[in-house]
Amino acid sequence: MIGTHRSAPTLETERLRLRAWRKDDFRPYHAILRQPEVYRHFGPEPMGEEECWRRLAAAVGMWDLLGFGGWAVVRTSDDKLVGMLSLFNAWRALEPIFGEEPEMGWIFSREVHGQGMAGEACRAVLQWAEANLEPTPIWAIIAPANEPSLRLADKLGFEWVGDATYHEDPTIVLKRRAWA
Repeated sequence: MIGTHRSAPTLETERLRLRAWRKDDFRPYHAILRQPEVYRHFGPEPMGEEECWRRLAAAVGMWDLLGFGGWAVVRTSDDKLVGMLSLFNAWRALEPIFGEEPEMGWIFSREVHGQGMAGEACRAVLQWAEANLEPTPIWAIIAPANEPSLRLADKLGFEWVGDATYHEDPTIVLKRRAWA
């Protein structure tokens, strides 16, 4: 499953612009990942700069390797970074193995939680995927306590595949069927 894009195309929604990452997004992105309402779903401690930088670089690099990758999500009203959204391969040590098929992940700032922006951005990326990639399942993993993301995944058509343990934490594995 290789796409043809080598960098993130800009996607526009009613309130958001999904665009390629820039170096100056690093500090605002790291600030989002340090918000307790955000990092509680990724581990007991906030993410450090090193791991944050690696994630940002991976989101950019996936485009060149796979033809899909990550987007910086900015609010169009003030051009503020409010989140990230990515299609990626992480080669996670999970069953079932889904490393060859894209995984979808999203992280949004607490200031936009409950406003529907994550759903708006996710729908734009799924529309892009259906228009630009060969039909493929898309996977997601979500912490059981992350009820808002689980509700969103359900609305987006992701279905429960199983419960797992990932990095010693309970994890729910989800899959969205390939489109026709």
